[in-house]
Amino acid sequence: MSLLSLCQWLQDTPWGTGIRESIWVFPIIESTHVLALSLSVGTIAVVDLRLFGVMMRKESVSEVTRQILPWSLVGFAIMFLTGAWLFLSQAVKAYHSTFFRIKVLCLLLAGLNAVIFQFTVYRTMADWDRDAKPPRGARIAGIVSLLLWITVIVAGRNMAYRF
Repeated sequence: MSLLSLCQWLQDTPWGTGIRESIWVFPIIESTHVLALSLSVGTIAVVDLRLFGVMMRKESVSEVTRQILPWSLVGFAIMFLTGAWLFLSQAVKAYHSTFFRIKVLCLLLAGLNAVIFQFTVYRTMADWDRDAKPPRGARIAGIVSLLLWITVIVAGRNMAYRF
């Protein structure tokens, strides 16, 4: 079974067809997806900007992340679920969309960036937690994350308007 065949099968499932053909379900899912994206990426951006050293410089990075990341995770979970439903409803169009491929690639890279950060720079956070300007690795992780999430949003919006 090819990837395109799998996409066709997913799109033709009762769930995919029901979402796509409903007057209300698709717009509700899409709106929820955008709101969850705002919650998730908005809060991630605050952490990224703190890591980059341009905002909340008097707050420790650990305190900022402790307060904000739970909201990021809730937003991400909702965004992921609603994104999966949207994909299910238009899987073949997504398969053929360059913007969808860019979006997925950047999502994977954002996840990889977070994992690398956790296993490298984060381990030494106790040494630099209160510094107004975090170390280079933290700043790089923050700006890379921010740029990847901006690309995810731009690709997603382009995908939505070019289907």
